[in-house]
Amino acid sequence: MLTVAPDIEVLARFGRALADPIRCRILLALREAPVYPADLADALGVSRTRLSNHLACLRDCGLVVTVPDGRRTRYELADARLGHALDDLRAAVLAVETDRTCAEADEQGCC
Repeated sequence: MLTVAPDIEVLARFGRALADPIRCRILLALREAPVYPADLADALGVSRTRLSNHLACLRDCGLVVTVPDGRRTRYELADARLGHALDDLRAAVLAVETDRTCAEADEQGCC
């Protein structure tokens, strides 16, 4: 039973990261390639301050890392398997969708 708690904590961290649309967009962008914060802020249309807060959250969750590059720092996924996990999660969610709408699921606290 002791191994369940770490597994739950890992999944909770991943869930926390995915709970915000901007963080989802960041993860999907990093799935494509490492990126510099200023470029990412421009691509996502968010302020650098707001992006910085989301990147800090993703770092705290252990999902992204910083890589020094001369005077700049770029961000990338902490592990390439995270990109595959995001793809698998998206595919799995699409595969199990039913006729039930998200609004109906939301009434039950599911969405």
